[in-house]
Amino acid sequence: MITRSEENYLKSIFSVFMQTQNNVSTNKIANLLDTSPASVTEMIKKLQDKSLVIYEKYNGVRLSKLGEKKAIAIIRKHRLWETFLVNKLDFSWSEVHEVAEQLEHINSEKLTDKIDQLLNYPKFDPHGDPIPSKNGIFNFQERVSIFEMDINEEGIIMGVSLDNKDFLDYLTRLKISIGTKVKVIEQIKFDQSMKISYDSKTEHVSKEITENILVKIL
Repeated sequence: MITRSEENYLKSIFSVFMQTQNNVSTNKIANLLDTSPASVTEMIKKLQDKSLVIYEKYNGVRLSKLGEKKAIAIIRKHRLWETFLVNKLDFSWSEVHEVAEQLEHINSEKLTDKIDQLLNYPKFDPHGDPIPSKNGIFNFQERVSIFEMDINEEGIIMGVSLDNKDFLDYLTRLKISIGTKVKVIEQIKFDQSMKISYDSKTEHVSKEITENILVKIL
């Protein structure tokens, strides 16, 4: 039996490893989960005793095959719940993360499979993140941030890299969402902010905003 806290550790280790492809340090996990390195070390020992992680002294931790399978299952549940809340219960994309954080710990494979079926097996969640299949396969897309685009280059918004309510609410106010076609008009040298156009209007947005909106270049 895996506890909710242990599931959160597995998910965090998996997410960092997917970004870096390297073992994850205890300090990185502590910062991510807002806890002490000593608490992380204690938890890693518990996870190691359950054969869920592989720990190398002075070289960090990575998931075992079993730990990776468990982490992917948690991520699948989280992203399916986010999609369900948006598509079936009319939640906004800025509201669903915290709710899904609770629902992801429901331990029912049958329920997860039924939600997947009800949603017609979605490949991506409301934030554009890939939903792993029941077999653990991710459908990754090649994406870049708006900040990386050239002047006059166009792209389709495919996701966001910041799952923050204030950020998502701001995009909603700007009427920017998944599927919006965007073009870079100008980059301001002083603060590296950008002028972008979409839906027949122009907006001036900060560097932080453009770094966290992901597009497929057209």
